Amino acid sequence: MAGMRRIFGLALVLVLLAPPAAASTPPGDRPLPGYTVDNPPLPPAQVGGEPSRVSQGVHEHAAYTIEVPPRWNGRLVLWAHGYRGASTVLTVDPPAYGLRQKLLDQGFAWAASSYYANGYDVEAGVLGTHALAEHFRKLVGKPRDTFIVGVSMGGHVIGRSLEQFPGFYRAALPLCGVLGDQELFDFFLDYNLTAQALSGIRAWPAPADYLTAVVPRIQGELGLTGTPNERGAQFAAIVAHRSGGPRPGFAPALAYWKDYLFGLAAPSEGEGLAADPGQIATNVLTRYEPNAPVDVNREVQRVLPENPKARLTPKLTEVPRVAGRPTAPVLSLHDLGDLFVPFSMEQAYERDVERNGRGHLLAQRAIRAAGHCEFSPNEVGAAWDDLVTWADTGRRPAADVVDDPAVVAAPTYGCRFTDPAAYTAPNSTRRFFPPC
Repeated sequence: MAGMRRIFGLALVLVLLAPPAAASTPPGDRPLPGYTVDNPPLPPAQVGGEPSRVSQGVHEHAAYTIEVPPRWNGRLVLWAHGYRGASTVLTVDPPAYGLRQKLLDQGFAWAASSYYANGYDVEAGVLGTHALAEHFRKLVGKPRDTFIVGVSMGGHVIGRSLEQFPGFYRAALPLCGVLGDQELFDFFLDYNLTAQALSGIRAWPAPADYLTAVVPRIQGELGLTGTPNERGAQFAAIVAHRSGGPRPGFAPALAYWKDYLFGLAAPSEGEGLAADPGQIATNVLTRYEPNAPVDVNREVQRVLPENPKARLTPKLTEVPRVAGRPTAPVLSLHDLGDLFVPFSMEQAYERDVERNGRGHLLAQRAIRAAGHCEFSPNEVGAAWDDLVTWADTGRRPAADVVDDPAVVAAPTYGCRFTDPAAYTAPNSTRRFFPPC
């Protein structure tokens, strides 16, 4: 018994002399396994001669940055970033197009999340952005209202966020957004399947050598490497119809994007819906126009969604549906010649919103450019100011008609909100369009 007491006493002494254990990091303050964070310190901005206050960290597995001006007006803007690809590094963007400084000068705080995952993961964007808004309340204070602004896939995040958290956001500004949700991936499928049908070269699912061996043959058969032949002209007309209808600047925009769009059919190297969102794509019910001289609707290969459950579920997923039920004012900008996220996204969203009786909450503007998210600071800044005025006064701002083919096809369509000063910007696609 005495020996046992000596052993116990020695063990107690060792415990008391041991250094205290380091505090463990809460699981949510670390990225998910397989991910790392690259969020270097953001130097504070100068606002009226004083520095802003910047906070950075990791919350709910996502990196974030928050910036608050010296005299905060009590309002918050959340920035929703676009598609990050297959990267395993989580990064954070400040608001683009000069918005960061503009927001701070106006007294707004802003916050941006990396989301907890990359790939085409709208679910991560919706949940990560909302979680950051809640975290902002703990770190800074409860904002009197919260706006949301985003680009590309961030527009998909916005469209679903307004429905996932009804009443949470005061107003939204999606830029080049995937507001047509799953129809984006239908468009990519359409592009490749109609080219195959018109060329007589069927290659779906796309083989490993699709880009190197098959696509050059398709382009040769359609004359897409020079002057399109009759079938190539039909292909271009089908793409125009599926991407928003005949409109100014479409022909040079197609020449600009045509090779890239074939590349989107390359087999995915990742697993899961976020790595391969094309799993939800289908053309089973699609009717193509024009349907002559080749009867494409008869010749085209029909493809069912590889993942029908993900296609049909109303639940929040990596590639969720957007029902078109906004619960706050939405002002959107979209480039007419963008074929990565085509103008038809705006038309699809407009149809859904109108069908749900919420057209009074939507205003849309066309910009005469062909790049993806090619906007000038003046275009975005004017849209932002108009959105805030709309939210504060209830007066819907001026907008373009997007659902009338005759209006969209007019030579001057898109001139109303296009910044004329951007026409001569370096590397701009504005010159695809005649000056307004």
